[in-house]
Amino acid sequence: MERFFTRDNKMGTAPVSRLLLTMSLPLMLSMVMEALYNVVDSLFISRIGENAITALSLAFPIQLLVVSITVGTGVGINAVLSRLLGEGDRRGVNAAAANGIFLAAATYVIFLLFGLFCTERYYGSQTADAEIYRYGVDYLSICMIWSFGGVGQITFQRLLQSTGRTALSMASQLAGALINIVLDPILIFGLCGAPACGVKGAAAATVIGQITALAAAVYFNLRMNRDISFKLRGFRLDFNMIKKIYAIGAPAIVMQSLNSLMALGVNLILIGLSSTAVAAFGIYIKVQNFVFMPAFGLNNAVIAVAAFNYGAGNEPRVRQTIRYGMIYAAAIMLAGMFLVQLLALPILRLFDASAELLSIGGRAMRVVSAGYIFTAYMLIAQGACQALGNGLYSLIVTLLRVVVVLLPLLWLFSVVFPLNEVWWAFVISEIISTLVSALLLRRLYAERLGAGGCL
Repeated sequence: MERFFTRDNKMGTAPVSRLLLTMSLPLMLSMVMEALYNVVDSLFISRIGENAITALSLAFPIQLLVVSITVGTGVGINAVLSRLLGEGDRRGVNAAAANGIFLAAATYVIFLLFGLFCTERYYGSQTADAEIYRYGVDYLSICMIWSFGGVGQITFQRLLQSTGRTALSMASQLAGALINIVLDPILIFGLCGAPACGVKGAAAATVIGQITALAAAVYFNLRMNRDISFKLRGFRLDFNMIKKIYAIGAPAIVMQSLNSLMALGVNLILIGLSSTAVAAFGIYIKVQNFVFMPAFGLNNAVIAVAAFNYGAGNEPRVRQTIRYGMIYAAAIMLAGMFLVQLLALPILRLFDASAELLSIGGRAMRVVSAGYIFTAYMLIAQGACQALGNGLYSLIVTLLRVVVVLLPLLWLFSVVFPLNEVWWAFVISEIISTLVSALLLRRLYAERLGAGGCL
C-alpha cells in the first residue's frame, strides 16, 4: 500500500530518457500554442498602429505578474502533490489539490480588484501619450477583470501535470489557444457580422480563450484524473498544506514575479530612449516565448518526475532526470538561437515594422538570443532545486539575474552606450546567473542525493 502510486504511475517506472520526452512534448506543444496566440494578438494589433503594440508591451508586465503568481503557486502544488503521489499518500494528494484551487481563487480576487480600480493609474505612470494610454487601459482592464480564466486554467493544468497527464493538459490549452486565434481577427476587425472592437477585441479574444481552456481542464480533471478526488463537501483550509505549498511556491512566485519586474524595469528604461524600442522589446518577448516555452514545458516535466522519484526514494532516477533535462534543454535553446539569428528581420516584417523598428528590433533579437545556451542550463538547474524541495536557490538565481545584474547594467548601458549596444546587458546577466546556479545546484545535489555533483 505504501508504494501503490509508485508501482502504478509511469513517473516511477518508465525509462527516464523517453519519459521526459513523452511528458514534456505535450507541454511543449501546448506552451508553443500559448506563445502562438500571444504573437497572433500582436500581429493583428500591429495593423492598428505602432502605438497599439507599445500599449500591449506596457501591459505585458502586469499580465506576466498574473501568470507569475499562478505559476509560482502551481510549482508548489506540483512539487508537493507529485512527492505525495510518490509516497502513496492519497489523503495528502487530495488536500494539496483542494487547497491549491482555493489559492487560485484568492489570486483571481486580487487581479479583479486591480482591473476595476488600478489600470488607469498604472498607464498614467507609464506614458504621457494619450493614444497609448487609451489603448492600454481598454486592453488591460478587460484582461484583469476576466482573469479567472487564465488563473484557473494554469491551476487545473498543473494538477494534470502533477499526476503525469500532460497530454490532457496540452489538450485543454490547445482548446483555449485555438479559440483565441479564431476570435482575434473577428473581434478586432469586425468580421462575420461582429463589431470592430480594436484592442478591446484582442482582450476579449484572450479571455474567452482562457475561459475555454479552464473549462476543458476542469472537465479532464473531474472525468479522467483518477489520482485526485475532487470533493467540495467537508473541505477545510489546511494551513499546514498551504505552508508546504508556499515553502516551495513562494520562492517560485517571487522568482516568477521578478520577471514581471524585469519587464517593467526594461520598459521604463527603454521608453526614456525611444517608444519604438519598447515596441521592439515587446515583439522580441513574444518571439522569445517560442523558444522559451518548450524549455519551460521540459522544466515542468523535470520538476514532476524528479519530485515524484525523490519522494519515492529513487535517487538514481532523480539524477537521470536532471541530466537528461539539461541535455534536452541545451538542444532546444541552441536551435532557437540559430533560428532567431537567421530570421530576425523576416519576423519583424510580419509585424508591419517601420525601418526604425527593423533596425532596433533586429539588433535586439540577435544580441539577446546569443545568451540562450546559458539560459538552458539555468532553467533546468532551477527546476531541479524546486523538485528537491529548495525553492530558495531558484529565487537567489533569479534575484541575482534581474535585480542585481540585469536592470542596473541595462540602465548603465543606456547612459553610456548607444541604444544598439544596451542589449548586451541581457547576455552578461545570463552568464553570471548560470555560473551561480551551477554552484548552488552542485551544493544541493551533494546535500540531498549524496553525490559530488551533476554537471
